[in-house]
Amino acid sequence: MGQPHEQEESGGREAEGSTAFVLELPSDLRVIEGAVAYLVNRCREVAFDGSRLNLNFRVGMCEALANAVVYGNRRDPEKRVRVEVDLSSARIVVRITDQGNGFDHRAVPDPTHPDNLERSGGRGIFLLYKLMDEVEYNERGNEVRFVLHRQGPRRASSA
Repeated sequence: MGQPHEQEESGGREAEGSTAFVLELPSDLRVIEGAVAYLVNRCREVAFDGSRLNLNFRVGMCEALANAVVYGNRRDPEKRVRVEVDLSSARIVVRITDQGNGFDHRAVPDPTHPDNLERSGGRGIFLLYKLMDEVEYNERGNEVRFVLHRQGPRRASSA
């Protein structure tokens, strides 16, 4: 089983209170838990902490990485998952790229629709959209970028 490999890419961002780095992960589900724990600790180092980190980020990262390993790279041990992270105390920006053929995220059925409740699949993408503040896929469908802000989106009050 391969280990994650990290490359720093601060490029002068340290002075702005943010840092960027890249992790290269093997296509192995067994590394996801450790990789996510490592990322959570890196976020805490820049004072991004709290329930949005411990719940939204942790669950979203696990789902996105599992999708890259299982559906993107098809668990091929020769393929890698690239995780680019740009973080500050205000927000986390993550880009996950697999080496697979990609997919059309718009074609994934809504798992909450009554016809799909018994089907497997599609829940990870659904969760990612619910947990993160911004989610976008590249045209090919082998890369997802998501953003989580320290302060969640403001909800309209029902006054």
